[in-house]
Amino acid sequence: MIAKIVKGKSFKGVINYVLDKAKKTELLAAEGIRYKSKESIIRSCVAQTGLNPKVSKTVGHISLDFSTHDKDKLTNAKMVQIAGEYMAKMSIVNTQYIIGRHHDREHPHIHIVFNRIDNNGKTVSDRNDRYRSEKICKELTEKYGLYFATGKENVKIHRLKEPDKTKYEIYNALKQAVPQCRNWKDLYDSLKKQAITMNFKYKGNTEEVQGVRFERNGYTFNGSKIDRQFSYSKIDYQLKRNEIAHDVPIRQEHNHLSVLENAGSALSALFEIQPSGTDYNPEEAELLKQHQKKKRKKGFRL
Repeated sequence: MIAKIVKGKSFKGVINYVLDKAKKTELLAAEGIRYKSKESIIRSCVAQTGLNPKVSKTVGHISLDFSTHDKDKLTNAKMVQIAGEYMAKMSIVNTQYIIGRHHDREHPHIHIVFNRIDNNGKTVSDRNDRYRSEKICKELTEKYGLYFATGKENVKIHRLKEPDKTKYEIYNALKQAVPQCRNWKDLYDSLKKQAITMNFKYKGNTEEVQGVRFERNGYTFNGSKIDRQFSYSKIDYQLKRNEIAHDVPIRQEHNHLSVLENAGSALSALFEIQPSGTDYNPEEAELLKQHQKKKRKKGFRL
């Protein structure tokens, strides 16, 4: 579950968008307004803004987007319940609002339109709203057992315009490349194959690296601006972990070969002891001994 917050001046524009029949909209809930028609909803909201004419951006618009993984469990009633808890935690209370569900995309999503001038003429605060919203979305996602996906995983790149389109292409390239690379050169070579240039930002005239930039299609982005996980320090940390993870199996393989060699020596010693009894065959014992030597030589070449 993720939220996108927009503030504006025109109730007419946002109401017409949210209740657009082309989006197969369902009006799920409304409070404090006449919802006989779109026009009556707009008039109700505009009338209440007169209680505090000093506020310019009186329109609050929030879309709550859910993963396609949760499509079967998100009934209209459940989405209204989640939206109600979200608004309460965001302190969007004692004011007019509507909740509309769109069915024009594959993932479930609803739109909340509310009046930032509450029923008493006070302003619904937007202080740190995006930070608070992100925290609340995580809480509700966990509470309702919903699938958690980052905003970037839900983005449809083909719908984006530049430079956002290139930014998300670089994001996807880094997402695939960083876990596979053991050092910065590996990463540079991997990105180069995808027409992405990488360069470092240095501190003054020193050799101390302060950051990393990525360029494609003429657009340049700092790593941290693409995503927090792609800052210089975090990529560097991940690459070092990849290097360590790559070395561990090699050391384990060498230790394993050493154990096999010791075991092979012990077996050779056993072959040199001629057991008593009528079943002993000197020629067969010699063949087994030679076979064991070949296996040991083959092991050392790895």
